[in-house]
Amino acid sequence: MAHKIGKQTLIIDGVVGIRSSAAVGSKKEGEGPLGKDFDIINDDSRFGEKTWEKAESKMQELACWKALKKAEAEMKDVDFIFAGDLLNQCIASAFSARGSKVPYIGLYGACSTFAEAVGLSAVFADSAAKNCLAVASSHFCSAERQYRFPLEYGGQRPPSAQWTATAAGAALVSKEEGFPFIKAVTFGTVEDFGINDQNNMGAAMAPAAAETLSQFFKDTYTDPEDYDLIVTGDLGFVGANLMKELMERKGFPLGENYNDCGLMLYDREKQQVESGASGCGCSASVLSGHVIPMLRDGMLKSVLALSTGALMSPTSVQQGETIPGIAHLVCFSSEKGGIF
Repeated sequence: MAHKIGKQTLIIDGVVGIRSSAAVGSKKEGEGPLGKDFDIINDDSRFGEKTWEKAESKMQELACWKALKKAEAEMKDVDFIFAGDLLNQCIASAFSARGSKVPYIGLYGACSTFAEAVGLSAVFADSAAKNCLAVASSHFCSAERQYRFPLEYGGQRPPSAQWTATAAGAALVSKEEGFPFIKAVTFGTVEDFGINDQNNMGAAMAPAAAETLSQFFKDTYTDPEDYDLIVTGDLGFVGANLMKELMERKGFPLGENYNDCGLMLYDREKQQVESGASGCGCSASVLSGHVIPMLRDGMLKSVLALSTGALMSPTSVQQGETIPGIAHLVCFSSEKGGIF
């Protein structure tokens, strides 16, 4: 059963891992550098549905279906679903799960939701369940309509802005059967750097990512060079550079083994995404479709994955509030034995 070490890190004592994972995206994601890593690419961003919001639910359903199919499992084999998205009241996730008849735990961590879902799934699988589905999604059009302006408005995007991924990722977290293994989880604290520009979310989230990552190193007595890959969720170009600066100040400088899902999903020079990708679906799809398979294939042995989120709402932005950030970390390993 999971136990706490240090200030906020949970060590997974049992054998818990990713039994399968799947990534779903649309046309822009398919045209990016990781397009071949997606299990399903649909050029129709509505996925055959009448609205973008329904399309997002459809993406979650497809990601779950594909992950279960890969594991030769069915929804009846799942004990709990942990899911979240960016829409008000997490409707994409709730509507996706409503026909499953599986206990549903809705999450809102903004773009940090996938690591939050995987982390909670691991803790549950280490104690009270055998199989948990961790799911997260986002959709460019629904996010723009909710947080900024309708697409018809044609608003100009500054260089610090990011492109919300039209994507979903799902991971089946299992006890005894999963690989790669989940070794530890660090749930983050809410940090506020005083940023109030909703077009500069990378800067708003970077302090939370730096706080969570540095605390993990302190809790586990490890360093950045101990891992093959350290990947943040969706800081983008602006936020990733700030992340490096903050980590150096904290005494844990990041080297060539650091990357950001927001910089990996799209080609910034060719796809006009300004600072990079964002959204719950960004880290969910990159981790599910690219990073976890690399661990499974032996190309990576140890990975620290942080999903990062900007905890704002349309109301808080309209009221002039600053944007708090959050980051949750999951430590993956291709080796069954302990690493701490």
